[in-house]
Amino acid sequence: MRRISVSAISRFALAGALLAGGLSQPVLAQDDTAAEDDQGLGTIVVTAQRRAENVQDVPLSVSTLSKDALNAVQSGGNDIRSLAGRVPNLNIESSFGRTFPRFFIRGLGNTDFDLNASQPVSLIYDDVVLENPILKGFPVFDLDRIEVLRGPQGTLFGRNTPAGIVKFDTVKPGETGGYAKVSVARFGTYQVEGAAGVADDNGFSVRLSALYQHRDDWIDNVDNGAGNDLGGYDDVAARLQLQYEDGPLTARLVGQVRTMDGSAIVFRANSFAVGSNDLIGLGGADTEFERDKTRSDGRNFQQLNNYNLGLTVEYDFGPVTLTSVTSYWEGDLQSRGDIDGGFGNQFAPDQGPGFIPFSSQTQDDVPSLNQYTQEIRVASNNDDGLGYQFGGFYFNERLDITTLDFSNPQDVIPAAIARQRQVSEAFGIFGSVFYAFDNGLKLQGGLRYNDDQRDFVAGRTVDTRPGFLGFGGPVPFLSTSVDANLLTWDLSALYEVSPDINVFARAARGYRAPAIQGRLAFGRTLSTATDERTMSYEAGIKSTFLNGRARFNLTGYYYNTEDLQLTAVGGGSNFTTLLNADDVQGYGFEAELEARPVENLTFTVGVGYNHNEIKDDDLAVAGCGAPCTVLDPVVPGSPGIFSIDGNTLPQSPRWTVNWTAGYNIPLGSGELYAFTDWYYRSKINFFLYDSVEFSDDSLLEGGLRVGYRTGNGRFDIAGFVRNITGDESAVGGIDFNNLTAFVNQPRIYGLEIGTKF
Repeated sequence: MRRISVSAISRFALAGALLAGGLSQPVLAQDDTAAEDDQGLGTIVVTAQRRAENVQDVPLSVSTLSKDALNAVQSGGNDIRSLAGRVPNLNIESSFGRTFPRFFIRGLGNTDFDLNASQPVSLIYDDVVLENPILKGFPVFDLDRIEVLRGPQGTLFGRNTPAGIVKFDTVKPGETGGYAKVSVARFGTYQVEGAAGVADDNGFSVRLSALYQHRDDWIDNVDNGAGNDLGGYDDVAARLQLQYEDGPLTARLVGQVRTMDGSAIVFRANSFAVGSNDLIGLGGADTEFERDKTRSDGRNFQQLNNYNLGLTVEYDFGPVTLTSVTSYWEGDLQSRGDIDGGFGNQFAPDQGPGFIPFSSQTQDDVPSLNQYTQEIRVASNNDDGLGYQFGGFYFNERLDITTLDFSNPQDVIPAAIARQRQVSEAFGIFGSVFYAFDNGLKLQGGLRYNDDQRDFVAGRTVDTRPGFLGFGGPVPFLSTSVDANLLTWDLSALYEVSPDINVFARAARGYRAPAIQGRLAFGRTLSTATDERTMSYEAGIKSTFLNGRARFNLTGYYYNTEDLQLTAVGGGSNFTTLLNADDVQGYGFEAELEARPVENLTFTVGVGYNHNEIKDDDLAVAGCGAPCTVLDPVVPGSPGIFSIDGNTLPQSPRWTVNWTAGYNIPLGSGELYAFTDWYYRSKINFFLYDSVEFSDDSLLEGGLRVGYRTGNGRFDIAGFVRNITGDESAVGGIDFNNLTAFVNQPRIYGLEIGTKF
């Protein structure tokens, strides 16, 4: 068991602790009051402000996932996208599948599929920001905790965080022991996960963690004969940590690797009938959608490699602790898919499903990605009175991208080759101070100076496509640069109304660096977007009641983003263009309830409401090239161009609801248990314009896990099912060719056996 001692919450009868393999899973402290409180929820300890604190004492909207919830959503070979909606106002989606997740918090995100796309949500892995999308999909395994921090966070974490942070902390070395679990599931899915640690009396310790996920091909391409052809993967990740502790010094060296080989996401041509967003089958509007069947004449594969080496050094000087975090990541990717999602085209002897105007087959590669980060910070060690943190951050990224376009679906020699190179450099200076008064009031404020620069070069070196297609042949290398610097800040207050009720308020200014886009496989110009600036306000209440058996937190928020960076993707022009919206306003709330009303029952409910609106009278985009029904007004004198003033942001549901329930019955030396989890989201639009077809009215996914575990946790066997109702929902689309969609994960069921040692 890994314990965390936090003097700031000593007034609570319960002390926070985390199971070595779990996330923010509370257990009771071994103190004199444990016996009378053993039916309570315990204390959730988070590090949202770079110090261990009770989540109820943190003056911002922060959510965690319990150990049971994580075990459930990760069952059956799921990847990081399975965390979507598991806390209020968090969405995760991808048009690349397992290798390129896109995160959205309170509606702020980026639907851009290009491999240099900037995102307003930061992913922090052991205090290291993972900037490029092909790093953000690094698998979730052997974690200490997951935290979701909403709103701007730049005075303490990473860079460019106007929307929020998804924060992962791995289990660190320091103890002897570990765990292992194996599962087998539908579609030939296998998952093996484990970790083992050894510690000696001289301060040395080591921990090795690994994850292997496999799925057979399970989607039948009906146009190439019998048998399944798509949907499979082999995904392997490992982490080795070496640690040395000697009094005030702790030094930890980490190496990580991931290799993934499998299918790219499967696009499905004409998944909608004109005038409807209901999924339809291969036979047309009157046929039932079949998730395990498709028609495709293109090649499909995806290969990804990630490597990481990092060093974290901490030295406790008594009053303060000095921390240095050094990290180097590199990666490469090859991904090819059948973009039109169908078989043949209008010029071929056969085509389908539905009308395919032309074949589209592209491949996106990252021959080289290198990211280096360095952070140094000093933090006071006190929890009362005056405390502070300050430091500096440096970021350097070098990224090469190659886009290949093929004339025919099975071609291996491209008809067009476009290349990009982007060099990004940033540094920040940050500081935060707080003062905890004796009357229960705590004030906190922070500043961050941001300085960013991007240099970009792109060209189309090869283009043998016929001139009538209108691409105009090769494009000479074009170059541009963007830079910006800005001071961001936050100010918060938390007041203890009573030992069980805290109220808080927070104001924060966030920032995202300017961006460049140049997908020249089809276009001939570069586009840029200036930096965006977010002003966010939130206030809420954090409470416990029923003698520690229930916890309820509520946060209301409002934000205003100036020059919000948007990406017009596809459309009738099939270009990817960066835009700045004059103004985007959003407001809503997050409400979370956790309760243990009786001894063996625990349940949670989370509700998120998010209303946002683009406010820019002059902002317009091209509508779909596919025959969709656009609901926005046409710009006078510009057929096919639609005003998006007043629209909601894409991939931004108005409502998200998640709920779980767990029940256990003592049996012998252990217990029988059942755990169910559910996630609902309301309607989303896929693109900046509003259309009938490229949207999804709702999604409801649930899971169930039933098993037996011994009291000491040494043995656990469980059956599980994911997407128990078989919900079929479109989660994204491609709009320049036909009514193409990609859909959510299928129903998966299986058996898992695990042990701790």
